[in-house]
Amino acid sequence: MTHHDEEAAVRPPALAWVRRHLGADERIVRAEALLGGSTADMRRLTIGTPDGGTRDLVLRTFVDTEHAEDWLNREAGALTVLTGTGVPAPGLVAVDPTAAHCAYPSLLMTHLAGRAVLDDEGVEARVPLLARQLVAIHALRPAERPREYVALTTADTVVTPKGADAAAWTAAIGVIRQPAPPYEGRFLHRDFHPGNVLFDVPPARPTAARITGVVDWAATSWGPADLDVAHCSTHLALLHGPAWGLRFAEAYEEAGGVLAAAASERLYWRVRDGLACSEEVRSVSQPWREAGRTELTTRAVEGRLDAYVTALMDALG
Repeated sequence: MTHHDEEAAVRPPALAWVRRHLGADERIVRAEALLGGSTADMRRLTIGTPDGGTRDLVLRTFVDTEHAEDWLNREAGALTVLTGTGVPAPGLVAVDPTAAHCAYPSLLMTHLAGRAVLDDEGVEARVPLLARQLVAIHALRPAERPREYVALTTADTVVTPKGADAAAWTAAIGVIRQPAPPYEGRFLHRDFHPGNVLFDVPPARPTAARITGVVDWAATSWGPADLDVAHCSTHLALLHGPAWGLRFAEAYEEAGGVLAAAASERLYWRVRDGLACSEEVRSVSQPWREAGRTELTTRAVEGRLDAYVTALMDALG
């Protein structure tokens, strides 16, 4: 077995576990570390097939095991639900949520073609695609609902960036002190953003991009469509500028999605997600820099977050 680098090395117990889920005469011929994951280590495993060809699997490993069992059970359940729905998600091969077989809790799934695209170029073409894909996810009605969403951020845990618009942030924090608005539940990805969507982008035609997959279903929940829309909006605002964060909700409705009717209710969900991001700017922005967006320093992202929260309060507050 050939390793791309030291980080790609797979521990022997995991190798043995993976091999038990391969076909007859199949073998692992290569492991490659995948960048971009913030909660788990990701490795692409190239599998040699008896006919001389290859196929790829992805091994997702949680070294931090605090929430691993819950996340992996949720992801395995979501991938099972998504089979045959038309939503382009990985196929579940096997899961070891308690590390009964592997050194750490792990999940093995099929590999999807495509890549996450974080560049500014072509964003105007990708935003409608993201919106249509999210509408399709929210249209799913599984026989067994996933668990209700959890929102951990509170008014007292928000981290106001240095130099932020104090009045806007005080008003925004006041918004989430209020009870959550009533909502009609939907099947949520709960971490839907450009980093978890794979695209095929023709090199000479970035506007001809198409979605090939949606990954990272570990936070799948049941809750308001506004919450998923808010999360993607925040990420778009931080990656491409506040205007794109504001634009995404419009694109979602243009694609047939339904959001809360009252402006105050929409504001609640969008502000809640923006303020939640204030607590994890470093962890959110680091994978972006590793992927080539080196200008998105923690300070730069904090500045965009401030501008976005201020724009939300101006537009909807």
